[in-house]
Amino acid sequence: MTDTQSGVTLPVLPLDDDVLLPGMVVPVDISDSDVRAAIEAAQAAETSDGKASGTRSAGKPRVLIVPRVNGSYAGVGTVAVVEQVGRTPDGEPAAALRGVARARVGSGTTGTGAALWVTAEVHRDEVPEGGYPGRVQELAREYKTLLSTYLQKRGAWQILDGIQQLDDLGLLADRGGYSPFLNTAQKLRLLESYDVSERLALLSEWTREYLTELDVTETINKDVQEGVDKQQREFLLRRQMEAVRKELNELSGKPGSEEEDYRERVEAANLPDHVRAAALAEVDKLERAGDSSPEAGWIRTWLDTVLDMPWNERTADSYDITGAREVLDADHAGLDDVKERVLEYLAVRKRREDKGLGVVGGRRSGAVLALVGPPGVGKTSLGESVARAMGRSFTRVALGGVRDEAEIRGHRRTYVGALPGRIVRAVKEAGTMNPVVLLDEIDKVGSDFRGDPGAALLEVLDPAQNHTFRDHYLEVDLDLSDVVFLATANTLDSIPGPLLDRMELVELDGYTEDEKVTIARDHLLPRQLEKAGLEADEAALDEDALRRLAGEYTREAGVRSLERAISRVLRKIAASVALGERELPVAVDADGLRDYIGRPRHTPESAERTAVPGVATGLAVTGAGGDVLFVEASLADPESGASGLTLTGQLGDVMKESARIALSYLRSRGAELELPVGDLKERGVHIHVPAGAVPKDGPSAGVTMTTALASLLSGRTARSDVAMTGEVSLTGRVLPIGGVKQKLLAAHRAGITTVLIPARNEPDLDDVPAEVLDQLTVHPVSDVREVLALALEPAESRQPAGV
Repeated sequence: MTDTQSGVTLPVLPLDDDVLLPGMVVPVDISDSDVRAAIEAAQAAETSDGKASGTRSAGKPRVLIVPRVNGSYAGVGTVAVVEQVGRTPDGEPAAALRGVARARVGSGTTGTGAALWVTAEVHRDEVPEGGYPGRVQELAREYKTLLSTYLQKRGAWQILDGIQQLDDLGLLADRGGYSPFLNTAQKLRLLESYDVSERLALLSEWTREYLTELDVTETINKDVQEGVDKQQREFLLRRQMEAVRKELNELSGKPGSEEEDYRERVEAANLPDHVRAAALAEVDKLERAGDSSPEAGWIRTWLDTVLDMPWNERTADSYDITGAREVLDADHAGLDDVKERVLEYLAVRKRREDKGLGVVGGRRSGAVLALVGPPGVGKTSLGESVARAMGRSFTRVALGGVRDEAEIRGHRRTYVGALPGRIVRAVKEAGTMNPVVLLDEIDKVGSDFRGDPGAALLEVLDPAQNHTFRDHYLEVDLDLSDVVFLATANTLDSIPGPLLDRMELVELDGYTEDEKVTIARDHLLPRQLEKAGLEADEAALDEDALRRLAGEYTREAGVRSLERAISRVLRKIAASVALGERELPVAVDADGLRDYIGRPRHTPESAERTAVPGVATGLAVTGAGGDVLFVEASLADPESGASGLTLTGQLGDVMKESARIALSYLRSRGAELELPVGDLKERGVHIHVPAGAVPKDGPSAGVTMTTALASLLSGRTARSDVAMTGEVSLTGRVLPIGGVKQKLLAAHRAGITTVLIPARNEPDLDDVPAEVLDQLTVHPVSDVREVLALALEPAESRQPAGV
């Protein structure tokens, strides 16, 4: 090394991607050839200079450390003293270097060894006379504060004390080179800056930015760590709980099962988001509750119910409209209204599917149909056929006699033995969210102090509400909007109006005799043959026999009694064959029925009943379908002292009013109708409707009562082949009534050939089968005079009014 007035000549020690500032001490690896050459050259130069001058023997070798960034040397370096040369604890050769001053790199020169020698201009920080100005002092205090904050965060308390006691501001600025958050470019900028205030300002800015970034990072790390700690704590507690439960199960002899791990089952189940959230909340409660807690059993039952529900299971609808029609026709004869409605539903669904129209507003296109008709017409079995035609699951809910509202909406879980309602259980049994659900006997639903199940059905059967049906037990929304509900009922009177308004009414008014024969031949006979253990070629009933069974042995709107009669015939055949009285095959014709089931039970009786004045034939609708109703009238003997109107036959209020109206009308129009009504005030009038054990009500017997009274007063008998229905007013108008189709079918079954109906009911004839209308003469009437003219025999056969 050579000192001159213009600078110093030193070997260059390159430092890759790092910077050494004055005052810093760093170790360097001298296994690199350039570094080793510089150290060796500095040592050789120090030895030769010391021997020559006799004054350098106590000196230490010096080198010029020049940063080398991206392969290029910087224009400023650091004069450094080689403090020590040795080996690291790992055995690698290394040297400790301490920076003493800045130096601007000059031109190259020659020197000892293989190192690169350069001439450098040395710069040392000088303290101005009187100390540093106030601005520099302020920058130093600011930097010390920022640096202290950083060191406190790192817990470097010893370094913090040294920094606070450091008075040399230039050395304070150069100590910033130790900051690990400074990159090589920033350190190089500090090295190139000769101004102490500039270096302090830069360090303050960089430290402030780093502290801000550090605060944000610490906040994020704290939040993340808190979440991780919570998860780890929760995981640890759950593992401990599982271990405790396992030990308890082993002690009680009940090894644990994965089925009991409800959390895994809930997470693995295909549940809607709102149901999953509710289920996980219940799992949390279950894990907090002990096995001895009664709440644990309730929660397990609830979770089992939720997990067994088919929340996202749906069957694909069959859009083969022709095939669906064939299924319905094969299963049931007649019932065209229901079949058409089902086919309309499928056709609309198919068009929406073809056009890509999905669910709108959370609601699907379910249907609610009310099948109303007498027993035995196939309402219940029709539900299975509809499900088969649509390719859906089928389930049945029996509502007959249900009086508890909780049977529909479920029980609150606070009750012992609580269960979901029948609707939820039906969906669960079906296994899909779009089954066909048959609500059987909806007209038999009652109400008492436990609530009104009919009112609970309002939400179930409302297409605008049932997409968010909430069962009291589940307490989560259940989508019923894709369910096809079929409700069956015998009468409309007992169904609440708001409930009926939510359903599409389809009336099944019974079968004609031809339809009964077809049903018996194609469905009933094969089924009963199988039940009797007979083959079709071993026992047979011809069509005439089936027709006589339907017309004379049974008289009903449906076919249940007909099926029982067929079953009885086949049982008799099986018994007679077993006794050796007959041999197979056996063929039964109409005349042979008497040998198996005796004489016919139903023969036309209208002629016999109307053979005397005062009896008229009416038509009525009961829970069993249409029926023929006879109204009898009589006058008390004048000497008996009886007066007023007597009504018998267990009549309802409306029917009693019809009798009073009929009597009032005849009294007011007696002269006009040529009826002797003058002595009615002295003679009591008695009106009786037979079958007194059966309650009867309704306005449609008004014309029948009027005809019976007119027949009694005039002595003219009512025609035996005529039946009538209609409400009568005080002015003699015949008002419309309901159930025309059922009444005409009943008249046809009873052998009536002429029927009188209100003129305003004439459009209802379109619903009556053509084969029935062909055999009936129907007279639409609007006035009682027309009724009497058509219903009573001519005046030549008049008999005196009797008792």
